[in-house]
Amino acid sequence: QIIPPHDVGIAQSILDNLEPWPQSWARDACSSSSLKHDPLKEVTNAYFARLHEESIFRGTNGKTPLKFTYSPMHGVGQSFAVTAFETYGFQPFSSVRLQAEPDPDFPTVPFPNPEEGKSALNLAMETADTAGSRVILANDPDADRLAVAEKQAKGDWRVFSGNEIGALLGWWTFENHKRVAADFPLSKVCVMASTVSSKFLQTMANAEGFQFDETLTGFKWMGNLTIQREEEGMKVLFAFEEAIGFMVGTQVLDKDGVSALAAMAEMAVFLEREGKRLSDQLAFLYKKYGIHVNNTSYFICHDPPTIAKIFNRLRENGKYPTHCGEFKVKFVRDLTTGYDNSKPGNKAILPTSSSSQMITFTFEDGSVATLRTSGTEPKIKYYTEIRLPPGEGDMASAAARLKSMEASIVNDFLQPTVHGLLPRQE
Repeated sequence: QIIPPHDVGIAQSILDNLEPWPQSWARDACSSSSLKHDPLKEVTNAYFARLHEESIFRGTNGKTPLKFTYSPMHGVGQSFAVTAFETYGFQPFSSVRLQAEPDPDFPTVPFPNPEEGKSALNLAMETADTAGSRVILANDPDADRLAVAEKQAKGDWRVFSGNEIGALLGWWTFENHKRVAADFPLSKVCVMASTVSSKFLQTMANAEGFQFDETLTGFKWMGNLTIQREEEGMKVLFAFEEAIGFMVGTQVLDKDGVSALAAMAEMAVFLEREGKRLSDQLAFLYKKYGIHVNNTSYFICHDPPTIAKIFNRLRENGKYPTHCGEFKVKFVRDLTTGYDNSKPGNKAILPTSSSSQMITFTFEDGSVATLRTSGTEPKIKYYTEIRLPPGEGDMASAAARLKSMEASIVNDFLQPTVHGLLPRQE
């Protein structure tokens, strides 16, 4: 997890040493070296020992009638998920047999990313229906992300977004903290989310009195900030990004799909004992703290000058838009230039980078929209969220307002027809 200035120094060291050392070709030296050591067993045992400490209801987890189905999506997660369930005291889950073993060809899915939703979870749903499971847990192939789906009362499957899972796990880790450390000052409790993720945890933190930290996208930022916060005497409970990445606790200072899987399963079992589904608890949280509805999408653009033109038009030498359709702009944060008119001196607190584009608009009603370029793909991404105060509106009206804001972002800010942008293929 490398952040500036170390990343630049490492990159320069690589450039300074492009020619391999002569001894690099002595492959037999690896097997005979006294330094040779395989730490897998040691690290695995230490990991699950820490995971064992995280379970709150191990004694009753195995008594639940709730059933789970799991898929590693042709990746490496199967054995670790099995051990995680054993560590938490659960009954074994049903496995998606055709996806249980590592296979680099990923033959059963169009794209091996559970973030794609139902299209990636079709086999898991079939397996769950056969096994009578109500909850599906799925890792991506390297098991650092977690997808969750739940069968609803009417028999349909609901796939939770990364923001919805983040809200649930944020609530769960906070509740567990209060159970085991009731005397710990809330002012020293902290949760985190990336800047393009839902602001639900920020809303919850403001209501409950603990701290919320916002970081740039990527767990290198959240992991390093966690170290800093712990050095300051704070307790970091949870961090997440909307792309189904979750850091539950601090045993791994990175997104980790296995510890997230165990925590989510324990939460589901706890709620089942109270006669609730995960979806019921999410609805309760929205009722208590206010509805948060959000969406993420993108356009494809293979022409860097066009991308620069789109963003430069928005900043227009410091004269940012005052409206986006019916939505009045309150604050603008431009992490390309370092401008943020919500901060003293209009200076952004988050790190800035002139090599990438990222502008966030906060509107008068508390809604937020962020536009950014991808660091690895020719995409202009946009992230939108509508936030309502507790007791106001409903999901249908919030979703309609979100749709209106998205249309304004696309038509007024991105102008895909004018700039020849290619829409996301659903």
